[in-house]
Amino acid sequence: MKQKYLNRLNVSSDIREILENNHVILPESRQELLDLTFQGRPDEFEVSYDIPGKGKYVEARVTRCKNGASVNYTEAYMRRRDPNAMLIADEKPTDKETYSQRYGTSFDPTRTETMDWFNSLGEVVVLPFLSGNDRFSGYPSLLIAPSNAGFFVTGLADLQGFIPASQIPEDFSPRAVLYVAPPFRHTHFDGKQVVVHNRTDELHELFCYNLYPGPSAKKGVYGVLLTIGEEEHWTTLHSSAVRLVTPYDNEFVILHEGASGGGKSEMTQAIHRESDGRILMAKNTVTKDDFYLELHDTCDLHPIADDMAIAHHAENGKLIISDAENGWFLRVDHLNEYGKEPYIEKLCIDPPEPLIYLNIDGKPGATALIWEHTMDEPGKPCPNPRVIMPRKFVDNTVEGKVSVDVRSFGVRTPPATREKPSYGIIGMMHILPPALGWLWRLVAPRGHANPSIVATKGLSSEGVGSYWPFATGKRVNQANILLDVTRNTPETDHILIPNQYIGAYHVGFKAEWIVREYVARRGSVKFREGQLVESRCPLLGYTLPNLRVNGQTIPHTLLHVQDQTEVGKEGYDAGAKILGDFFKQELEQYLTPELDPMGRKIIELVMNDAGLEELVSVMEN
Repeated sequence: MKQKYLNRLNVSSDIREILENNHVILPESRQELLDLTFQGRPDEFEVSYDIPGKGKYVEARVTRCKNGASVNYTEAYMRRRDPNAMLIADEKPTDKETYSQRYGTSFDPTRTETMDWFNSLGEVVVLPFLSGNDRFSGYPSLLIAPSNAGFFVTGLADLQGFIPASQIPEDFSPRAVLYVAPPFRHTHFDGKQVVVHNRTDELHELFCYNLYPGPSAKKGVYGVLLTIGEEEHWTTLHSSAVRLVTPYDNEFVILHEGASGGGKSEMTQAIHRESDGRILMAKNTVTKDDFYLELHDTCDLHPIADDMAIAHHAENGKLIISDAENGWFLRVDHLNEYGKEPYIEKLCIDPPEPLIYLNIDGKPGATALIWEHTMDEPGKPCPNPRVIMPRKFVDNTVEGKVSVDVRSFGVRTPPATREKPSYGIIGMMHILPPALGWLWRLVAPRGHANPSIVATKGLSSEGVGSYWPFATGKRVNQANILLDVTRNTPETDHILIPNQYIGAYHVGFKAEWIVREYVARRGSVKFREGQLVESRCPLLGYTLPNLRVNGQTIPHTLLHVQDQTEVGKEGYDAGAKILGDFFKQELEQYLTPELDPMGRKIIELVMNDAGLEELVSVMEN
């Protein structure tokens, strides 16, 4: 019966050969995908492969829990994304490392071996879906995987959506294909996560040589969208978005961008409270003093996107976006005990349908609990526990295209003191002129103690748009696209928000949540002349002389870090120099002939230590 549906696929001869040489599983329902995930086992299933010279190698264990599949990798390394996973196989323009640069040879022989491996499997899963999560303008795509990797297939189906076998349209012509071939991690790539992009004129091929979905099913598909966007001059922003409905029934939309760990998922989450209902806003790491807020009547949250938002166009001077995904890759490292986030906990404990949990210590037949994280080693929990959550399971999600009022940018900051200065000098909220909004998206600090990826030390950049690790082309092209997005949406304002630390104060994501409440209740971040003060560091734009939320005054020193006793002007200026040097180091690479002339002018201002007034006026002229 399903053969007639397979015949609807208009695919290359390579793919047709795989379909002809294997029994093909073409899923019709999510339940069929879940059955594939558990492979008929009542308790636990090992995803393993025969590796020449190693014998049977277990990649992951899939445990059947009451509320879904708990997937645990046998290596701690495989429990988060390796930022160096991406390689480019083709000869099209790119600033990324190519396969031949890393391995000294063409990808063609490995591609041939991969196809031979697929042809020898005997059974494969084929999953049609639309990259971009839009049934009208999404891009036809295909996943091909070994049948024992059912959890991976289900995870991708939840993240990207899928087209049931009977609903595949006639002449379904994939723009992208993902090939999942886990054994090659061991036979060809020394155990490393490797995802190879091969961009042909007809097809974007994605060879996924690992079973952690981060660099492939998640960010690999993101790379497909960025590649198409670079060709067509649009982009997919690395962002979450939420529509806030205030206690006064006003609506306000915030788009929150930033590197991994920059607070994107948190922007759509409720404020975390103490047992008595108060909000622990900040804790001084030196004096141990605490500052609490009481905020009982908060905004209703209507999530729009969790990590990827397609930036469609401008309308009435504002940015128009829509969610690029069908499900969300929720990190739950901050949930380490019961009661921290009741809504998410309830949704994960008793979901409408079973879920896919990664790096959660689930037991056969029991309920997987999202605060019981898998241990990387004794006493050290994995910092990247995840739940794949179909967006249709989340209440009040917003469908379709949405107009954005404010674009915020999140930075994961370390503590800063006079004795140990750092870039953690960012106050609770900074209002940025458009030029600075664009610049922050070029330098995109990866930030302090990032839990999402294999560790890097010090201040580093996630690259243009904070999505550069997933892009395949030229960084200057992405910079130009982002500049156009900013230039064409003057009515969408820009703010900067830190998380984790503000100077000597630990704030976690509280600053982000309180700022969210403030700007939504206020209705904009447009201020009259004289209401704002220039930040001591020009790269931080403007700040408020004071800030009141629900009648409560936020401590002045959370807005003006130089006035913290533990930091002072000396510590602040040392941190500002760290930040300034970082900007200059990262911006240098964009000064190429292809850069938009206005972009060149903005970057040269920073290189020449221009003041804030010049950075404000450059996009007004």
